[in-house]
Amino acid sequence: MNKTVAIQDLGLKDYKETWDYQEYLFQNIVDLKIRNRREGTALPTPNHFLFVEHPHVYTLGKSGDINNLLVSEKVLSQRGATFYKINRGGDITYHGPGQIVGYPILDLDNFFTDIHKYLRLLEEMIILTLADYGLNGERSEGETGVWLEVGTPRARKICAMGVRASRWVTMHGFAFNVNTDLSYFDLMIPCGIRDKAVTSLSAELDRYVPMAEVREKLQGHFASLFEAELKPVAAQ
Repeated sequence: MNKTVAIQDLGLKDYKETWDYQEYLFQNIVDLKIRNRREGTALPTPNHFLFVEHPHVYTLGKSGDINNLLVSEKVLSQRGATFYKINRGGDITYHGPGQIVGYPILDLDNFFTDIHKYLRLLEEMIILTLADYGLNGERSEGETGVWLEVGTPRARKICAMGVRASRWVTMHGFAFNVNTDLSYFDLMIPCGIRDKAVTSLSAELDRYVPMAEVREKLQGHFASLFEAELKPVAAQ
């Protein structure tokens, strides 16, 4: 099993370009697994973890409800935002500057073949990072992602998640609000959940939080939870 994970920081990058790049890396892994099985070989499959910030964009998962987008695409354009229907799980999500988006593209055959465990470990990575800042991140039963003050009238989501997996290869991932402009969430019903708010790390701490600092903490917790060796590589 190959537990080395290539880490790339793509900076601020267009959503569609990043999606295409994800698909390229994802398909390369799938193709190699198919070839190994067909030819009886055991060539190691690679793993990737992309970090990125996107310009303002709304994405709707394959099981999502378009009615959870509360404005027209014309209004989105006026706000400098774009919209895509995509092939991950989950409902509608916003991405924008100040938000750390992570796309682990892993061959889970290198780690464990359990999607439920995979999602729980991604949530735990966020929860441990929040703890580094003195915040108590929690899971909300029946809802993916990470929340604060679950079970109270002040429950609010700080990290959304939605993944896709095929042949135990993953793509898409999480969106962690760090210094995010939360006003963009007013244009949608986040994740289709009507009665809970959203928040960010900076809103909770009442200060700007360095993005590189948060990414470093996320990577450390990911490496520990997945027992992975991280290898930084130059962005493509």
